[in-house]
Amino acid sequence: MKRYAALGVFLWLAGAGMAAAASCGNTGSGFETWKANFAAQAKKAGVGNRGLQALAQSQYASRTIAADRNQKSFRYSLSKFMQVRGADTIVSQGRRRKASNPNFYAALERQYGVPAGVLIAIHGMETGFGNFMGDSRVVSAITTLAYDCRRSSFFIPHAIGALKLVDNGSISASTLGARHGELGHTQFLPGNALTYGVDATGDGRVDFYNVTDALASTANYLRKKGWKPGKGYQEGQPNFRVIKEWNAATVYQQAIAIMGARIDG
Repeated sequence: MKRYAALGVFLWLAGAGMAAAASCGNTGSGFETWKANFAAQAKKAGVGNRGLQALAQSQYASRTIAADRNQKSFRYSLSKFMQVRGADTIVSQGRRRKASNPNFYAALERQYGVPAGVLIAIHGMETGFGNFMGDSRVVSAITTLAYDCRRSSFFIPHAIGALKLVDNGSISASTLGARHGELGHTQFLPGNALTYGVDATGDGRVDFYNVTDALASTANYLRKKGWKPGKGYQEGQPNFRVIKEWNAATVYQQAIAIMGARIDG
């Protein structure tokens, strides 16, 4: 009897240990337990007190899950995608933006090798040139996706990144971004923001809601991902594959290349 009793205790302890692991979930019911367990993982990864407090304050983002399950526009044909996303407007406004501040874009191209058209097309596509940068709390959105079973392994590093961005003052627990936790003018995922962010204004802080920092960070990201200065970026040309690093959807990549060329033309 003692052997069976000991075995029962062992199995109970094992089950408790599994429950303590930061396992994923498909509803909000386990989110608070997951957060408590994820906090230990985040702390081990170097997240400090401010980041941990932001994690504790985060809430399950139902709108984020709904958006993640319903990304229809990436299934459109290229022409439909460009129509829906307002490509003609982006190009016309983009040309005006380039003409109104040519030295800024020329400086970015000198430093990073990325032409103005690509950066402007991304800026226009992502947030309409900063007119709408999202209405979801970044930390809540990204931690919800890290918890959700569908792509938790992909989003966990970005959740850690978001908490570290809180630590260094780039964002706060209440900062708003897109439904998938992207932030700022060009909608960086938090892990990428942490890695590739540039303080282009020189104020000691990387602010993705400042257009100068955001576009310099975007150019830096593309350069670090393999952008070859002076080479083409249309399909079949060397830099097209780098646009793929920004967004995995083929229609998005094609649209950026086409709009970029029209803006630069």
